[in-house]
Amino acid sequence: MTRFAPDPAPGQAPPADSVHPRDATKDAPTSVARFNDTIRAFVSGWGSVWVEGEITSWNVRGGNVYGRLKDLTADASVGFRIWSSTLQRLPDDLKVGDSVVASIKSDYFVKTGDFSVLVASMRHTGLGDQLERLEKLRSRLRAEGLFSPDRKRPIPFLPHVIGLITGERSDAEKDVHRNAELRWPQVEFRTAHAAVQGDRCVPETIAALARLDADPDVDVIIIARGGGDPQHLLGFSDERLLRAVAAARTPVVSAIGHENDHPLLDDVADLRASTPTDAAKRVVPDVSEQRALVRQLRSRLGSRLSMRVSHDIAQLDQLRSRPVLHAPEAALERRSHEVELLAGRGRDTLDRRLARGARETAELRASLRALSPGATLARGYAIAHVPGGIIVRDAAQAPDGAEVVVTVGRGSFGARSSGEVPETTSGPASEPD
Repeated sequence: MTRFAPDPAPGQAPPADSVHPRDATKDAPTSVARFNDTIRAFVSGWGSVWVEGEITSWNVRGGNVYGRLKDLTADASVGFRIWSSTLQRLPDDLKVGDSVVASIKSDYFVKTGDFSVLVASMRHTGLGDQLERLEKLRSRLRAEGLFSPDRKRPIPFLPHVIGLITGERSDAEKDVHRNAELRWPQVEFRTAHAAVQGDRCVPETIAALARLDADPDVDVIIIARGGGDPQHLLGFSDERLLRAVAAARTPVVSAIGHENDHPLLDDVADLRASTPTDAAKRVVPDVSEQRALVRQLRSRLGSRLSMRVSHDIAQLDQLRSRPVLHAPEAALERRSHEVELLAGRGRDTLDRRLARGARETAELRASLRALSPGATLARGYAIAHVPGGIIVRDAAQAPDGAEVVVTVGRGSFGARSSGEVPETTSGPASEPD
């Protein structure tokens, strides 16, 4: 909106807000606000126009899109904005590399003096030729296994010599050197300069890669460039370079630094870094972090050892405090007392059993003697036997003249029956005195 100021007093210069830019002079300048208002009024008269081009940048921030549209035939491009409300009405598969037709309207912000292009509508006109070729190459290389994680070589933990392929006197070279040397001051570089865009990019990069790969001292190779328009990065999607990287014996790190539409080199390389600075951080360990890690591990090891020794000492003290180890002779003494007690009890029991057995034997001997014929013979009786060992119990068994054997208390003798029978009294015979 154009602002107007009151007419100046006679003899005074008119206020800057009242001077139109085309009438401004050194003595009567116009104001910045009036100048911006004039530009906005002029730009607003352009209205909406339809343009065709290829999306080369597509960044979403806060729900809005900030991108860039490149002419398909000439070296020209324009930045654009798509508000979130407009984005909801557009196809959801728009991306970098798409050829599109867009309805744009120019706008000029009076407050900041910024010129911008707002997109009101956008639609596909088909994939760009370059993107289509890249997609076909991507599919073919993936089918051959060049993108497979199994074929990627591990990056050494601490490379002594790093091969670097980048543009001469480029910011990427400075970033890699500075960040790597800050992290590990002893690191060494073998740098091979090559064009990072244009027709010389592919052959020079391949030659630099072959030279560094043949160097036995190089542990890892970084191919670095500080990003750029996808059009300028096509060399890093060239099939010749990709196959050379896949055939290299030394691990290769891709640090092209292009997030939105990364070149195919990122897929073939053994490691992809988002920027040259990120490549330095991922290839070279931080000496301070490693020292801190060593200190931490040593501290943990010392703590574990101290805990283990303390635990073993406590366990040993516990074992030593047990009675069997604290006073082992006490158990032996207690057992010896028990053995002596049991031995005494055994002796007493044995003695009692022997004494009882002796008494029982004497009693049995006495009974046996009392019942034995020998005892009767010892009292004066005799036993007569006829031939054949038959005991004479009846006088008729030994007729007159019969030979008999008489057994007495001590020994025996022969006799002959006389046939005379002595007179007997009635009743049993009395024992001799």
